[in-house]
Amino acid sequence: MPVNRALLKLLQVRELEEEQCRSALASAAAALRRLEQALAAARERGRTGRALMLAGAQGGNLEDRLAATEEVRASLRHAAFLWPRIQSAELQVAASRQKLLAKRTECRQAKTWIETERRRDAIEQNRKQQQALDEWHRSRRDREDARKEH
Repeated sequence: MPVNRALLKLLQVRELEEEQCRSALASAAAALRRLEQALAAARERGRTGRALMLAGAQGGNLEDRLAATEEVRASLRHAAFLWPRIQSAELQVAASRQKLLAKRTECRQAKTWIETERRRDAIEQNRKQQQALDEWHRSRRDREDARKEH
């Protein structure tokens, strides 16, 4: 008896769901990386602004110091804007990872069920073959016994 078609369909569905979860995790991780890169750029902008502020203070140029101060403020605002989004993206990555692990487990369960069914089928087929072989030997012996009686 072949493996139940419903189990094979279940495995296909679970494999597709696992692939979708893997794609969602990759997408969420990419979004998180972009946000982290934007935060790194904002921090670099702040460092550049502080360096300009120091240069402006040493040079005595008020306009340079004001521009540098604004660069530092802009970088802080940008970082403050990015932090909640990064935290949200981290939660999304964690949730996607958990969902992927759950789907992977479901997929492995379906594979295990199918393998169990295949093993049962093989055992049943071997049992039937052995019965047929036993019956053949029994009938052969009965024929030989019948010939000996005559």
